[in-house]
Amino acid sequence: MDEFMKAAIDEAKQGLAEGGIPIGSVLVKYGKIIGRGHNRRVQKGSPTLHAEIDCLENAGRVGSYKDTVLYSTLMPCYLCSGAVVQFGIKKVVVGESVTFPGGPEFMMQHGVEVVNLNLDECVNLMEDFIEKNPKLWNEDIGEL
Repeated sequence: MDEFMKAAIDEAKQGLAEGGIPIGSVLVKYGKIIGRGHNRRVQKGSPTLHAEIDCLENAGRVGSYKDTVLYSTLMPCYLCSGAVVQFGIKKVVVGESVTFPGGPEFMMQHGVEVVNLNLDECVNLMEDFIEKNPKLWNEDIGEL
């Protein structure tokens, strides 16, 4: 597994350890991580602090995003897919889309390359969380 997806998984595990939802993300530019984040909706009482948004926030203003790659342990939802398209991120690498399909078509329609690694580790992390926390998960994806 590449170092960037491993870093995203580490972020997801940190979120879980904090009592949150185990989704992690990193932003890479020229082969270097410039931002890290994890879903902190629970920790911060936020409706929008998904892993990708937290990652972008932590990266700060980076100017152009055209040479960046966003890694996420889970296929980005439409909120996060919208941020990818809005900022002109051209490539997204995801750990899995089994537990949540997200918005890959939306991103691809806007010229984003989406690479789904279908990693068992990411699927298992989410399946275990969803099984133990169905109400919290349904809140996260807007299905309460």
